Amino acid sequence: MVNTEFVEALASDAPTPGGGGAAAYVGALASALASMVGNLTVGKKKYAAVEELMQNELRALADTRLRLLELIDGDAAAFAPLAAAYGLPRATEEEAAARHAAIQAALVEACEVPLAIMDQCLLVIESCSFVAKNGSVMALSDAGAAAVLAKAALQAASLNVVINIGSMDDAARATSYRERMDDALAAGGVLADQVYDSVLKRLA
Repeated sequence: MVNTEFVEALASDAPTPGGGGAAAYVGALASALASMVGNLTVGKKKYAAVEELMQNELRALADTRLRLLELIDGDAAAFAPLAAAYGLPRATEEEAAARHAAIQAALVEACEVPLAIMDQCLLVIESCSFVAKNGSVMALSDAGAAAVLAKAALQAASLNVVINIGSMDDAARATSYRERMDDALAAGGVLADQVYDSVLKRLA
């Protein structure tokens, strides 16, 4: 049942998948775990009042999960031109200038993808909050675990943003990316911690 292909690829000496792909994968796992809570809730008379809302949340989680799985490959695709640019010759001024321009162009997508991963992880955390409050109490610990995983994925993806904006010449773009990253970290971190703390109290 366990698919080890991605894990083994991650463990290899290949540059991709790397941290960004791992973040997207963990985010997808968090989405799947939150979906499990929802699926254990729908159809139960005890939770009939939230049936429709939970069904909507399950559809949203499925969309988010699919997008995160797509972003695993998206992260690898964004890294490839950056790695190629760093490998360009720089023996002459012209070569050095061309190499620098190629790096600057590739850095944009290398930031956009982890930011997209962060956006999706934030959506997962929001869904975790909903299922923790409204889902089956039998799966309450899973809702908390999903929030913890999604927060970890959010933070992991942010590191790819940090490392890439540090090499950007475009200060305005770098600042914009940092602000987007900081906003997602703040919002997602606070909400995930709230979910975790609430679940812990209810389980104790």
